[in-house]
Amino acid sequence: MANDGVLALTWNRVRLLKESPVGMIGAFLVLFWLFVAIFAPWIAPFDPNANNMDALIDPTPSAVNWLGTDNSGRDILSRIIWGSRTVFAVAPLAVLCAYAIGCMMGLMAGYYRGWVDDLVNRISDIVLSFPAIVLYIIVIMRFGASANNIILAVIFISSPQITRIVRGMTLELREREYVAAAKMRGESALYIMLVEILPNARGPLIVDACLRLGYTTIAIGVLGFLGLGLPPPDPDWGGMVKETYAMMSIYPHMSLFPAAAISSLVVGLSLLADGMREISIRD
Repeated sequence: MANDGVLALTWNRVRLLKESPVGMIGAFLVLFWLFVAIFAPWIAPFDPNANNMDALIDPTPSAVNWLGTDNSGRDILSRIIWGSRTVFAVAPLAVLCAYAIGCMMGLMAGYYRGWVDDLVNRISDIVLSFPAIVLYIIVIMRFGASANNIILAVIFISSPQITRIVRGMTLELREREYVAAAKMRGESALYIMLVEILPNARGPLIVDACLRLGYTTIAIGVLGFLGLGLPPPDPDWGGMVKETYAMMSIYPHMSLFPAAAISSLVVGLSLLADGMREISIRD
């Protein structure tokens, strides 16, 4: 019954999103790129790694190559379309895993307090004391550039941040009447944390998840630009900017279009988070 109530409330928030113009714009942008990622094999006009040496004569946008070609004669539109798959394969999975770990650690720290809280806080302090981009570079350079290692880096860096958020909310929610009632019924600590506390913290966590997906998208782009993203020739928006950056002054479209793809998705996630925040305030 509790889970049914959570699902009903979540669905109600999705319906309320229609009342937020900002949220609807954000949802449209995110759903657009999700559609592109899912149907990439059918909507991409060319193989993303196919080299058209004839296009190097004039790589600017044309009727054949709508967004032009890069410095290797590859169709930019096709590479952007296929590159969206990289983002949607890596970012949501990485954030979901980070939330699974961060929520559990934050719940235990806030619920048990004492030495558990101290231990979790010290671990979080150590990780959070380093700049995020430095940790990304250290992890990727140590284990190598791959999708799995990017996911591991995001989990390692984001989990302590999520832990802090969940811990703070747990400290407040553990004093509520429904938690006391669950204790009187003899419910286990795990039940109380996952069924009574976590669902009631969903509002801020949903907003943070949208923003964190945006941060992760930026991180994937930055790693690609630094040459620490997916190994070539796989399409990677950040890698596309890096590969064509030297041509920026002559053919700016080669870098601007993939950069615009990153920006549009991040803006969409930010606007969606704003819309969800408006709903949370009304709720």
